[in-house]
Amino acid sequence: MVEAVRDAFGHTLVQIAHTNPNVVVLDADLASSTRVTHFASEFPERFFQMGVAEQNMVGVAAGMALMGKIPFVSTFAVFASRRVCDQVAISVAHCHLNVKLVGAYSGIVSGNNGATHQAVEDVGIMRSIPGIVVVDPADDIEMEQALHAIVAYHGPVYLRLTRDVWPRVSPQGYQFALGKALLVRQGNDVTLIGSGMMTSQCVEAADLLAESGIEARVLNMATLKPIDIDAVVEAAEETGAIVTVENHNIYGGLGSAVAEALGEHAPAPMMRVGIRDCYGECGANAALLRKYRMSPRHIAEAARSVVQRKR
Repeated sequence: MVEAVRDAFGHTLVQIAHTNPNVVVLDADLASSTRVTHFASEFPERFFQMGVAEQNMVGVAAGMALMGKIPFVSTFAVFASRRVCDQVAISVAHCHLNVKLVGAYSGIVSGNNGATHQAVEDVGIMRSIPGIVVVDPADDIEMEQALHAIVAYHGPVYLRLTRDVWPRVSPQGYQFALGKALLVRQGNDVTLIGSGMMTSQCVEAADLLAESGIEARVLNMATLKPIDIDAVVEAAEETGAIVTVENHNIYGGLGSAVAEALGEHAPAPMMRVGIRDCYGECGANAALLRKYRMSPRHIAEAARSVVQRKR
């Protein structure tokens, strides 16, 4: 049964904590939403309810990391990025501490919470802070795999969670690796590079494109920093056209990271699908994706446009 990414996070963290006694969780009064309630029930002595005081929570996590713990700082993505930016930069990243920042309800698909709770710039913030690894898993399988890799990695990590269930794209037996893209679908005409739940939308877009004779490659770029430059260059050289697709502002996130790689290594026609420098609003997930031109149909339109530029 397919789980929401946040549910896979909650269950997998408990499994890891059973074998790693250094894992602790700090929460900002959002445990039921981020699913760290599972951890709190299983390990109450390792769960710290910090209340609505995220800046302080990051400082406490930094202190715990200095004492050898692996603290997971759990809150909504808007608070895990904008509200605590200075504390993350100075208390965590500057010292390269082993703190794992968990941003839930990421992007515009945040359960009718509207603009105040839609993190559309969090990846840009975290990518710009030196030394932070940024991960945006596509589905429950990838979240489970990624969480093991994140715990094994020594250093600060920003992990994005989405609220709802999205189609699974990870293959059977998938082994996640930090900094490596996953080839979800082969194609030679254009490459769709997705991150997070938008990778599943890329797969649907590829199906639409196939109906008109365009074979789209689909890459799942779960690690947004460090990005898999080799996979981007290979896609550009072999398909000659790129579309990036993200649940985030087109500035600072996946689109920017891919453009940077193309500009330095393999210039190619490119289009970015995502939030176009605006705030979101309340609405159902599918309706929001249509309104902001991020649905599979809009991804397919972008792909057709960039293929025309290639020709």
